[in-house]
Amino acid sequence: MDTEVTQSPSHLVKGKGQKAKMDCIPIKGHINVYWYRRKLEEALEFLVYLQKQDIEEDTEVFKEQFSAQCPPNSPCSLEIKSTKAADSALYFCASSQSTVLHVSSS
Repeated sequence: MDTEVTQSPSHLVKGKGQKAKMDCIPIKGHINVYWYRRKLEEALEFLVYLQKQDIEEDTEVFKEQFSAQCPPNSPCSLEIKSTKAADSALYFCASSQSTVLHVSSS
């Protein structure tokens, strides 16, 4: 059983104005994927949350600069539409299982 998220490539260098694409393979059975970035000496920043193929929550920064997808039976991806110096950061993806609300009858 896959027990960790796999990201590729491990590092990526692009010039200004280029597209940059990163892939993420979530843990098997997980349907929720989250993308974050961490700029040097700054806090972790949430970018987008996808459930299956649908974007469920995103940020203004994401809408302006990024696109993301999680096609069935393929890696999920995050793409910077047009790179600039401010995009220099560590990018992370995470995954989780679906959550179900359990209501007790007692």
